[in-house]
Amino acid sequence: MNASTAPTTSPGDAPVTEYDVIVAGGGPAGATLATLVARQGHRVLLLEKEEFPRYQIGESLLPATVHGIAALLGVADEIRDAGFTVKRGGTFRWGTAPEPWTFTFDESPELAGPAPYAYQVERMRFDQILLDNARRHGVEVRERHAALDVLREEPGGRVCGLRYADADGRARQARARYVVDASGHRSRLHQHTGGRRVYSEFFQNLALFGYFTGGHRLPAPHTGNILCAAFDDGWFWYIPLTADLTSVGAVVRRDAAHAVQGAPDRALRRLIDRCPLVRSYLAGAERVTEGPYGRVRVRKDYSYCDTAFWTPGLVLVGDAACFVDPVFSSGVHLATYSGLLAARSVNSVLAGTVGQERAFAEFEARYRREYGLFYAFLAAFYDMHRDRDSYFWEARKVARCGASELEAFVALVGGVASGEPSLAHPTAVGAQVTRTSRALLRATAPDVPDAHRVAHAPDSDDMLLSTWEQGVALERGTAPGAHFGEAAPLLPGGLLATPDGVHWTEP
Repeated sequence: MNASTAPTTSPGDAPVTEYDVIVAGGGPAGATLATLVARQGHRVLLLEKEEFPRYQIGESLLPATVHGIAALLGVADEIRDAGFTVKRGGTFRWGTAPEPWTFTFDESPELAGPAPYAYQVERMRFDQILLDNARRHGVEVRERHAALDVLREEPGGRVCGLRYADADGRARQARARYVVDASGHRSRLHQHTGGRRVYSEFFQNLALFGYFTGGHRLPAPHTGNILCAAFDDGWFWYIPLTADLTSVGAVVRRDAAHAVQGAPDRALRRLIDRCPLVRSYLAGAERVTEGPYGRVRVRKDYSYCDTAFWTPGLVLVGDAACFVDPVFSSGVHLATYSGLLAARSVNSVLAGTVGQERAFAEFEARYRREYGLFYAFLAAFYDMHRDRDSYFWEARKVARCGASELEAFVALVGGVASGEPSLAHPTAVGAQVTRTSRALLRATAPDVPDAHRVAHAPDSDDMLLSTWEQGVALERGTAPGAHFGEAAPLLPGGLLATPDGVHWTEP
């Protein structure tokens, strides 16, 4: 259902090209959505105000992104071959425990299997991979093009396009069925949903961060873990990007803002001196002072959520819609996941299979739920008077799952607590379906004891299971092992993800 490619004329006689979708922003959220929509044959224009590669913070990824979303996008192998630092879990000096404690992703059944890891990435390289992938799938990418304002069918009417400045600063217009705001926390477009941005009263923090060479590493096999260390005024992240390059940032409470006064580089050094663990890891290290990593940056007021994520013709994804404190590295996960959810809605409406209100209500409900999981758990995690097991218990309560406390914690911080098959490694999903299927088969033949099965028919379960899975695959129209769809709605009365993972369907 492509829009016309013939240009119309603007009031100033500049050509106005018609698209199905216009995406403002070429980061992970925008590139994810653009790729998944363009692959359905729709005409997609992506406008990025900067020229890639460009610097960006948010370097610690979750398994849900590097295996689940990457598999849908078709870039899992490229990301694997890029040589990024492997992240097998996280290490925390947090709460009442005097010594650091560590979790690994393989402690969650949803993440165990062939790929219980994520990556620490240089965002300049990672984001370039996603944007180039969008180009390969037919997205018209224009860098150094800045979104300025939306177009409406009439004052107060449906959003129908975008006004933007091209690489030479000239004003241009383009029309589309949908405009996607993926332009980040500095978005100019988010207020056009009719909502407002509400900043968190709890996470009133600011971050001060820079880059160092020569820093120490955790002992193997946790060398690539993110290290988070609490101290009196907040907490530090310590992310090993390469064997020699480390991203170091201090997240400081608003009531301790005096600690970051003065020159940012000197303020960061003072904060490092107040955190013994990070100070010891940076003993002998030098701060990078040249190139894209060469200055200390400050960001404040970064925990927020908009009251409306969409309006007819316009949808917000990634940081344009919401962001939460980065202690669990949820930024890129929320960005790519929201891109996937919005792509399902756009694809379904353009295909005429689901109505607009229903499709985008599902997008917003799922995105708010995922954001809410992290927000609710982080609010409890910031209580430093708890021990590790208490945090695990809180994760199980927030996620409302039947797993153990540790499994719930790892699933949540790994980005798979929602239970969406599209967020887990395809093989891990297949294994999970296999376990469920085997239990179902046993339940249908309760009179046959396990010992009898093993002694007299060791292959019978596998044969039955294979037949059952092939039948399910035929019903879904997929090859056995392709489990991107859902068996039941994630939310009461909600929609299902289709087997290809990029559309909605009614239950």
